[in-house]
Amino acid sequence: MSDVEAVKKLVQKREDLKKEISKIIVGQDAVVDQILLSIFSGGHALLVGVPGLAKTLMVNTISLALGLDFKRIQFTPDLMPSDILGSEILDENRHFKFIKGPIFANIILADEINRTPPKTQAALLEAMQERSVTIAGQNYKLALPYFVLATQNPIEQEGTYPLPEAQLDRFMFAIKLDYPSFSEEVEVVKSTTSDFKPQINPLFTAEEIIEFQHLIRRVPVADNVIEYAVTLVSKTRPNNPLSNEYVKNYLDWGAGPRASQNLILAAKANAVFNGKFSPDIEDVKAVATGILRHRIIKNYKADAEGITEEVIIEKLM
Repeated sequence: MSDVEAVKKLVQKREDLKKEISKIIVGQDAVVDQILLSIFSGGHALLVGVPGLAKTLMVNTISLALGLDFKRIQFTPDLMPSDILGSEILDENRHFKFIKGPIFANIILADEINRTPPKTQAALLEAMQERSVTIAGQNYKLALPYFVLATQNPIEQEGTYPLPEAQLDRFMFAIKLDYPSFSEEVEVVKSTTSDFKPQINPLFTAEEIIEFQHLIRRVPVADNVIEYAVTLVSKTRPNNPLSNEYVKNYLDWGAGPRASQNLILAAKANAVFNGKFSPDIEDVKAVATGILRHRIIKNYKADAEGITEEVIIEKLM
C-alpha cells in the first residue's frame, strides 16, 4: 500500500473509531481527538478534570476500540514502585523469578497519578521514554505500541503530590476536560441509567497502529512550519531574545526542545487525520495549547492576576 492510500485508510479508520467510541462516550470530541493524536504520534497524554467526567471510562473505551491490551493502576499514597513494575520472587526451586507488574501492557491508565509520592511516579519515567524497564539490573522491553494515559484531579489538594517537571515533560499532551453541555448531560444520564450495554468492537491490531505511527513520521514538513514551531516554543522562555515583555512578566520558565518535537509530530498527525499530506502552520496552532500548557511555569504575578496558561499561549500565537 502506498503512503497516499495509507493516509486515506487512516482517515476512514479514525472516523470509524470515533463512531465506536461515541457508543459509550457522549460529546468530548476535542478530548478524544487529542488522545488519538497522541496515540498515533506515539506520545502519552495527561487528562486533567474534576471527578465524574468519565476520564477512566474514556481510556477504557478507547483501548477496547483500538484492540489493545489495557491495564489500570490506581495511584495511592502507599503505592510502591514494585507495585507498578513487578518484583522478583524465589520460586520452588530457589531461583529468582520475575513477576511482571501492570506496566507490561499496551495502554496503561495511571489513575490519579498525583496521589502517589514522586518515588513511585518516577517508576514510570523510563517506561514512558525508553519503552523499557530496568529491574535488579535486568532490562525488559515493553510490548509496542505503548502509551501511558494518566488522569489528574485539579481541585483536590489534600493527599496529592505535584508532578515533577521532568515527568510532566514526558506527556505529549495535557488535556483539560470540561463539564458536558446540558443536552450532553441529559444523554449521559439516559444512557447510563438504563440496562443497555453497548458492545465495543476492536478496529485495529497492534501491528496496524505501529504502521500508522511510522506513516505519520514519514509525512514531510516544510522548513517554515518547523521554524514556526521552534519560534513559538522559544518565545515561551523568558530569557530568550524572541520572548516579549508579556512572557517576561508572567512566566518563570518556558518549554524545552521536547515541546518543539511534539508540536511537529502532533501537527503531522493532525494533518493526516484531516486528509492532508503535509502539515501547515494551522496544524501547529491546532495542537499548540495541549502541548504547551503543562510545559510553561507561571509566576506569582500571573496567578495573582488570574492569567491562565491558555491565555499566554494564545497571545504567543
